[in-house]
Amino acid sequence: MPDFNYTAMLANGQSQKGTISAANRSAAITALRNKHLQPIVIKEAKAKGGVSLNMNLSIPGSSGVKSKELVIFTREFAVMINAGVPILRALTILKDQTESPGLKVVLEQIVADIQGGGNLSDAFAKHPKVFSLIYCNMVRAGETGGNLDDILNRLAYQQEKDALLRSKIRGAMVYPSVVFSVTLLAFFILMTFIVPKIATMLSSLSGGTAALPIYTKILLDVSKFMKQPAFLLIVFIGLPIAIVFFRRYIKTTKGRYNWHAFLLRVPAVKVIIIKTAIARFSRIFASLLGAGVNIVDVINTTAGAIGNAVIEKELLECSKAIQSGSQLSVELQKSKHFPPIVSEMLAVGEETGQTDTIILKIAEFYEDEVDTAVDALSSVIEPIMILFLGGMVGLIAVSVFGPITKTETSAGSG
Repeated sequence: MPDFNYTAMLANGQSQKGTISAANRSAAITALRNKHLQPIVIKEAKAKGGVSLNMNLSIPGSSGVKSKELVIFTREFAVMINAGVPILRALTILKDQTESPGLKVVLEQIVADIQGGGNLSDAFAKHPKVFSLIYCNMVRAGETGGNLDDILNRLAYQQEKDALLRSKIRGAMVYPSVVFSVTLLAFFILMTFIVPKIATMLSSLSGGTAALPIYTKILLDVSKFMKQPAFLLIVFIGLPIAIVFFRRYIKTTKGRYNWHAFLLRVPAVKVIIIKTAIARFSRIFASLLGAGVNIVDVINTTAGAIGNAVIEKELLECSKAIQSGSQLSVELQKSKHFPPIVSEMLAVGEETGQTDTIILKIAEFYEDEVDTAVDALSSVIEPIMILFLGGMVGLIAVSVFGPITKTETSAGSG
């Protein structure tokens, strides 16, 4: 009968370390609970020269506290738990040393809950803006399975991967956003301050606006409208109101679904959204499944974390089918957004009993695909924005200086 080294929490919040003999890991957990101990870490004692295999996966971060701060907290918490530091003491130490005011307040409340006899996962669940549903489910699985330190390492790793993915996408959008903003600002300044002065000069040179080319007349009319109070009302009052209503609309269930469905119809954006969703789904799925969470709960939890309501709906429908006896690989074949390779690889995992390992490979593959897609989009957007800026300036230049040149030419001929 193998021996298991364990770290368990007593009723008073203190920890106890020891060794217990049991037929397997589950039997060891049961034996500890019969002794009124809450397992925190349970590892089979390695025989001399033995080898143990550890897999580090994890889960997305959260909002409310910076992702970097949450990653640091999670990693430090895992190290302390692995070293046998009692949960209550570890949380107290981390609370005292954190430089994040928001995290400090949250940890103070969690420490109070633990002192009152509450579970760690339940204490985390009271702060959904900091600890996501996935985070809490993973911690709960770690408490149940006696591998809390491994689970925390997986959480920290997933947070880092998710933050890196978001940073990559945001970084790709910075340059186009700056160029577009500068273009709009330059257009506004030219049309409201420069063009009106040139319009007066054109009228005097050509003897009125009737002789001006049609494109120049349109430019002057636009410039004249942009100086009207109606335009200022639209820009400074109407536009902000429209943005507020739009943001409120997409926060509703129907609005969010319609907006996400629209984004999935934009060619270049669609590719990045789908690949990001698959990468996030796969890594979270592998993490939760590897932690021992029921597959239906895994899908339901993961569906709400991928960031797209349309794909989320597909996954929830898959979950219902699985409860009726179907397999996830079969259901994903019906999906409009998951490529066939995902269902095929998942089917191999289901046949070999290595679903979490296979789907982790899918996550790694699509994370690389997201990087490639974002780089490709950036390389396309940048020249387009430059052409847009150059085209706008060129149009104004032709509309303004064309008639001047023509007038001077006519005057010289006369």
